[in-house]
Amino acid sequence: MFSPISRKSPGLSWEFPVRFEPEGPAVPKEPRRPQKVRSATLPPVPSDLTLKAMNTIHRAVLKLSGGRLGWEGLNMPVLELTTVGRKSGQPRTVMLTSPLQEGSTIVVVASRGGDDQHPAWLLNLRDNPDVEVAFKGAPKRKMRARIADADERARLWPRVTADHGNYAGYQKKTQREIPLVLLEPAV
Repeated sequence: MFSPISRKSPGLSWEFPVRFEPEGPAVPKEPRRPQKVRSATLPPVPSDLTLKAMNTIHRAVLKLSGGRLGWEGLNMPVLELTTVGRKSGQPRTVMLTSPLQEGSTIVVVASRGGDDQHPAWLLNLRDNPDVEVAFKGAPKRKMRARIADADERARLWPRVTADHGNYAGYQKKTQREIPLVLLEPAV
């Protein structure tokens, strides 16, 4: 049985129900069902469609602003990476952020938002490491891509995640080791 309890003050009024238990033998309560817990800190992995839409919108912002907007994202410089499609042989361009640069080497993270699959651009450059890169809005230049070896990754990964914790979160979401890709000037 519910009985409302009211409180009235000048200009303020509210009610809430109070449950009164009937007298008599106690009725055992049913056990509570466990509730599904969703992680508030790790958002779901974006779909292919979402990633493609984000790239399209990013390129549109660059074009519409005449290159004045869009060359920085999440406090990192943005680059435009063009690979050759491993199946099609056609140029494929994606917008990526670079959390770290060492001299003329640009480091990018093949995280794909923490997905268990590698991004297509990583598979493309693995098969054909000759790429073109437009970094911070500079004209495209030819570069050679390679995946960091175990020692390089061990040295670079803590530096990447120290300033950009989102990558550490992505690593927690996936079973694969997220590769670091080193873009170096073509010789």
